[in-house]
Formats: sequence, structure tokens, C-alpha cells
Amino acid sequence: MIYRVTREADMGGNVDGADVWHERLGWAYGLIASDPVEHAAALVRLADTERNTRDARDRYTKTWRRRYSLGRKAAHRNYQEVRRYSLPEGLWDRPAGSDIAAWPGLPYGLLFLEWEAEYPQEWTRHAKAWGTKEGLIRDMAVAHHDETVRARLADLIMIVVQRPYRCKDREYVRVARAVDSDDLRGRLETASRSDNPWARRHAGYVLRLLDRPEVPNTRHVWRTWLAAASSE
Repeated sequence: MIYRVTREADMGGNVDGADVWHERLGWAYGLIASDPVEHAAALVRLADTERNTRDARDRYTKTWRRRYSLGRKAAHRNYQEVRRYSLPEGLWDRPAGSDIAAWPGLPYGLLFLEWEAEYPQEWTRHAKAWGTKEGLIRDMAVAHHDETVRARLADLIMIVVQRPYRCKDREYVRVARAVDSDDLRGRLETASRSDNPWARRHAGYVLRLLDRPEVPNTRHVWRTWLAAASSE
């Protein structure tokens, strides 16, 4: 499913405050917990929410078989409500034009990206959503985050550049350009000189584009960089 930014009127709940977001998705912090018991419990909760979401979607889909179903709108509202308690569905439909840095769902968007970075195979097995990943990364690429968020984004970049490339990882260049700092560049320099071949290539690529803001972060530029790095 593609991550969408929609009109606030279509959304309802995504303009809720932090306490409501925590009530819906606070359990998801267990997905990045180091405690195996907490982590396992979060995966069980995720399975429950996904099952509820599928059931609500199936009930809504069935209403389309009846041309003049009075329950269609109710089934649709129920599906929209139920899916807000799960991932990635709970992150969809951020109000258009809203400031990502002020969005109450920001901590859970970060959490979703951190889960993908730290537990990539598990994320792929349970909640693979490349469009959601791409949309979140692009939206996160702004310079006015507070220092805590900037630090978490920098940590995300460092995890990603040190692993084999995964779909949409190249989008993190946008984030690196937005949160550029001497500290981040220092960490990237260290990674680019490490024994890890992916870190050397990927961190070096990010550094090159930080030094050359006029160079587009395109697939062609990325592949050209990889080809040159492989021939060295």
C-alpha cells in the first residue's frame, strides 16, 4: 500500500493528539525493544491487529457486491477506524500540508523505519510496505526537526549505510542532506573507511552527495557510483 497524504477531512483520527496515538500504537515500541519477551509480545499484538484489519477490509469489500447496500458507509468507516491500530496502516493518510515535525504520528513513523532498519527480515515478513517506507523517508527529510529526532534520523542513516542495500534505502540521502552535520559526516567518514564493503560504498555515496548538493540522487547516479567503487 502506498503511503498517502490526504485532506484532513478524509482522515478524522490522524489529527488526534499524542495521547490518542499512544493508545492506538504505543504497543509498537516493543517491535524495536531489546527485551525478547517484550519484542515477542509486540509481534503477537501486531498479528492480532492485522487480523482485525483484514476482517474489517473483507467486510467492507463484501458490501460492494450489493449495489445499494446501506451498510457500505458504515463498513468503510469501521475499516478506516480498525486499521489505525495497526502498522503500517495506522501511518497512512497524514493530512495534506501538515508539518511532519509537528505531526503527532511522527514517533510511530520513526519507529516503523527503525524497525525496518534493525529487523529487516522480520519487517519484510510481517509488514512489508515499500511505498510507506519511501513516503515516510521523503517526508522526514526536513531540516527543522528537534535535536532528538535529528539524532534518531542520523542513527537510522548509519544503520542503513552499513548493510546490504534494501529497496528504497537510497532515499535516505534526502534525510542525510536535511540533517547534515559535522558529527554525521564524521560517522560516515569512519564507515567509508571500514572493512565492511557495503559501508564503504554506501557511506561514500552519501558523503559524495552531501558535498555535491547539485547532484541528483537518481538511480543512474547511484549505479554509476557503485560501478566505479567496484572497479577500485
